[in-house]
Parts: sequence; structure tokens; C-alpha cells
Amino acid sequence: MSKINFLSAATLREPAELVAHGLAPAADLPDLEKVAARYAVAVTPDLAALIDPSDPDDPIARQFIPSAEELAAQPGESADPIGDHTHSPVAGIVHRYPDRVLFKLVHVCAVYCRFCFRREMVGPGKATALSSDAYGGALDYIRTHGEIWEVILTGGDPLMLSPRRLADIMADLAAIDHVRIIRMHTRVPVADPARISAQMIAALKVKGATTWVALHANHVRELTDKARAACAEMIDAGIPIVSQSVLLRGVNDNAAALEALMRAFVECRIKPYYLHHGDLAPGTAHLRTTLAHGQELMRALRGRVSGLCQPEYVLDIPGGHGKAPVGPNYLSHANSFSPTNSFSKANSKPNSFSKEREQQAETRYRIIDYCGDVHHYPPKP
Repeated sequence: MSKINFLSAATLREPAELVAHGLAPAADLPDLEKVAARYAVAVTPDLAALIDPSDPDDPIARQFIPSAEELAAQPGESADPIGDHTHSPVAGIVHRYPDRVLFKLVHVCAVYCRFCFRREMVGPGKATALSSDAYGGALDYIRTHGEIWEVILTGGDPLMLSPRRLADIMADLAAIDHVRIIRMHTRVPVADPARISAQMIAALKVKGATTWVALHANHVRELTDKARAACAEMIDAGIPIVSQSVLLRGVNDNAAALEALMRAFVECRIKPYYLHHGDLAPGTAHLRTTLAHGQELMRALRGRVSGLCQPEYVLDIPGGHGKAPVGPNYLSHANSFSPTNSFSKANSKPNSFSKEREQQAETRYRIIDYCGDVHHYPPKP
């Protein structure tokens, strides 16, 4: 951990500040300035205090301290890797799935992750929030699409808004009869837990809709005492929390790190929800793992920790095709027999089952357990 008292300092936003505080080597400053000219940099005092400057592989630093490796874009990487623009009918709205929309209210965050899939859209030099006209147009879109059951506030980080402004937005959404769920995607409880005030919590609760929070954290050290207390205050107020994490090389790409993180979530009454495979955002190849490695880790988790601690490993299919579960497959056909047509001319009615047909309809599978052993289901009598 850093011995510097970051908690009395301001958010670090310039590479020179990172160097001055011992969080980046002075020799890297020219390259880091090139990175910062393209991608936003911000490290809050709470997260800076978690970094061990003596550890070149510190998992907190790897998430937030810029690297010259970000200057190297790889084939297939894209400024819009999950296809937000493809599904944006009006400014601020992404309508990818029938019953829910993303509502991108702000384009600023408390801290900027080096693997962010919206890194080309957020931070300095970008619009900080929707204009009044765009906000009204987004609300009109939600009002006129009765299939929208859930609105997900994202951006940017919606908890960067003031409690007063957030309360107004929550009231506007809850007034739409078919909107029943309002979900927040945020890093604020870990990046700047002091923002989770009584006023902020009150703003999150609204009559007419149920509020959920999805907390983004990738390493157990992010769940400090202050972060846990902030989450507990929201949960005690009746706001359920789920987790989102990204599988990151050098941060949490081993079974022990994932086990510690998922158990910590559950201990905080936060249900593990998604473990995202890294998106093809520009300059992030050094942080991505392979899908095969992710599947191996998920298989290891299945045998190591409680079912409460199991997230769903998902891939956002490039081009805007949505999330797909990509965890390990435990089920395959045993091929122990080849079903044949049990219908005869005398027994050809669709609803007429013979005993022979009923037996043949019971397909047998090969199931591989977490130790790699193979079993048949149903078992032989």
C-alpha cells in the first residue's frame, strides 16, 4: 500500500502528478502524456491509497495507472467495441434488448479504467452530460416504447450527478408507468465512497420503481472498509446490489483472486452477477485474457466456492450483438445410442406415445465435473 496520505489530496489527473506521487516511473512520463492526450486519466485518493508503488505488478495500479502499452492498437479493436452506436435511436439511449435501455446521462467518471470500452467517449474534451433537449428526447423515447421495463443509468457514472439532479431523473423515470426497474452502473462506492451520502441514498429511492445498483469492482482490495460501509448503507436502505467485474490479465486472472473477490462480494451482501470478458477497446490488448483461460477459471470457481459466489462469464459480441454466456460447458451428448423413429403406421397420432418411444425420448448426456471426471446422466439402472 502507498504510504502517502492520498486521502487529504485531490484526484490525480495528470501523468506528472502520478510521477510526483511515485505511482509511475519518471522515465515513462513522455509516453504517459501521449496516452493522457487521447484517453482520460483520473485516480481518486481512495484508490491511489491502495496502490503499492514498490510492486510493478500491483493489481490496482494496473487498472488505473496509464501505460505506454495503450498506444498500441491491435487489429479488431474498435472505438465502439460493443456497438452502442448501432442501437442508439436517439441521443443518450441504447436500445439493444427489447425490455431495457441504457440511458447514458453523463460522460464523466470518478476514476478512469485503463480497459474501458467507452474510453473514446468519456473524459476531458467530450461532452460531460446530455443537453436539456437530448434529455427530453430520451425521456420521450422511453415513454413511447411500452416494452421498456428497465432503464439502466450509465455513461460515464450516474453517481457523479448531484443528489438533487439524480432525484429529479429518478422521479421522471418512475413517472413512466411501464418503467418498473431503474438500475445504476457505478464504480463510485469503491472509487469515492464518501459520495454515498444520506442524500444520495435518498435520491436513489423513488416511488413507482425499484432501484438496483450494479457495482463494478475487479479486485478484493477495492472493497475497503469505507467501500463496504457505503454499500451496506445502500443495502440497509433497501437497495439491492449486484456485481460486475472484468476479467483482466494481471489483476484477477487466477482462481485465488477471483475466489477472494466473489467471496468478498457475498460477504457484503452483493450478489456476483457478471464477469465480463475484456472488450476489444483500443489499446487494451495487454489487459485481455483468452476465452479459454476464462473458461478454465470459471470451472475452477465452480469447485472452489459456494454457488452464491458464481458470476456469469459473458462476452459482449462485437458489433452490437449483445452478451453471450461463454462459461465452460458441462453437458454433451453421450452418443450411447441412436434414437429411431418409434412411430408406426398404427401409432402415428402426434399425442400418442408408446412405452418404447417414451424410453427413447430420455436422452443421455456426458457431464464433466469440476475435477474433470466424466459421468452419464441419467445413470444406468
